[in-house]
Amino acid sequence: MSREAAVLTTLVLYKAVLIGIGILAQRRTRDGVDYFLGGRKLGPLVAAVSASASSSSAWTLLGVSSAAYAWGLSALWIFPACVGGFILNWYVLAGPLQGISRKSGALTLSEVLAGPPNRPLHGTISAVASLIILVSLGTYVASQFLGAGKTFAETFDFSMQWSILIGGGIVVLYTLIGGFWAASLTDTVQGLLMAATALLLPIAALLEVGGPTGLWQGMAQVETEGYMSLTRNLPAAASVGLVLGFLGIGLGYPGQPHVVNRFMALREGGGVLESARRIAVGWSVIVFAGMLLLGLCGRVLFADLADQEVVFVATTNQLFPPVAAGIMVAAVLSAVMSTADSQLLVAASAVTHDLKLGGGSMSNLLRRSRIVVLLLSLGALAGALLGSQEIFSSVLFAWTAMGAAFGPALVMTAFGRTVPPARILAAMLLGFATAVIAYAFPETRGTVVERVLPFAVGIAVILLPLRPALSSRRSSDSAGQPS
Repeated sequence: MSREAAVLTTLVLYKAVLIGIGILAQRRTRDGVDYFLGGRKLGPLVAAVSASASSSSAWTLLGVSSAAYAWGLSALWIFPACVGGFILNWYVLAGPLQGISRKSGALTLSEVLAGPPNRPLHGTISAVASLIILVSLGTYVASQFLGAGKTFAETFDFSMQWSILIGGGIVVLYTLIGGFWAASLTDTVQGLLMAATALLLPIAALLEVGGPTGLWQGMAQVETEGYMSLTRNLPAAASVGLVLGFLGIGLGYPGQPHVVNRFMALREGGGVLESARRIAVGWSVIVFAGMLLLGLCGRVLFADLADQEVVFVATTNQLFPPVAAGIMVAAVLSAVMSTADSQLLVAASAVTHDLKLGGGSMSNLLRRSRIVVLLLSLGALAGALLGSQEIFSSVLFAWTAMGAAFGPALVMTAFGRTVPPARILAAMLLGFATAVIAYAFPETRGTVVERVLPFAVGIAVILLPLRPALSSRRSSDSAGQPS
């Protein structure tokens, strides 16, 4: 059996298992609460690992490793940024959001932000949030399908077009079959595979380059300017901007609807939340440290890759026999699918549930949700085939845009602050708009302006007084009137 045949056989068996899980999960999908939140019965392992896998897409395995490959030590700032984002999500947001969702009966992030149906601006907030979700997740899912395409194209003699269609088709199939239960269970399997791969592959690569000493010596020979510097040898002010730009990635975590819905689905009591927190943060440490180490080792092993975002696949094919390589490649597709399936479900819920297009009955809701998943998938496939061929920046744009739109209001709510509806709406619009504008200009793309400023704008809209002059005038008028 050839190497390609062995890898393909391994992948086919693995995907058959995932589709089988989707079919089994269909038996537990009876209504909207099941389809969108798994009946709010997720245990700590499933909630923690599925949420982690959903937040760590092809960007994590392909993008983070390629960032370390290209930039050297400065890419290490991704580690505190992303692990810090996990901590922010699980130790600040998860508990309050779980309680708010159960108390209000909310099934989606948009519903949490909009509040009860009789609340002012309820319909407007739901509609705006849904549109932001559709635009951002459309970009995000297209990037996931592109990640699948790059993996197939690097491993097999497939065209990029066919690779994208094959990977996307598998995601759509089991998402349509089982909904949230299928997504959560398969994401757990895939998240565990990602963690195992992030542990084994970097260790093998480190041994291949001669251990820590060999790695350091090899990195010192890289001719890229600033490769051995945490700040790329930039001046002081630019160095601060570089570090803040990286750390700003962590601010996007609270605003990801396909991640925070796991908090809403988490089972209550019995130390479930505490266990989930430990599992999720531990997972993030393993995966992000592993991918950064892999990228650095990959630069020593492969000095001049034409496409830096395939360093993960190139290292896998170089160091492992066919069956093991098939499992490693499956890990990349796991990262793609564990994010894409959750995002497709969230986007479907935005259309059918938040925009009230699901019909009156629960059966209509399920049927129309599946139709929306299919239509969104076709749009994302078209975007992957015709749009930008870069994963890293596309994912971070969608990530930052949703984080800036939804994160500030959710974080303030988690801290017990009551945010007026008008402020929520303004924070969503201005945060999202700032992220779009920052991404539109190459000079600010990837900088602190794109990564931090949009979130800061949302926080400022919520916290700062909007009409101080009017407040002062009212005080003066009151003081001047007779008692």
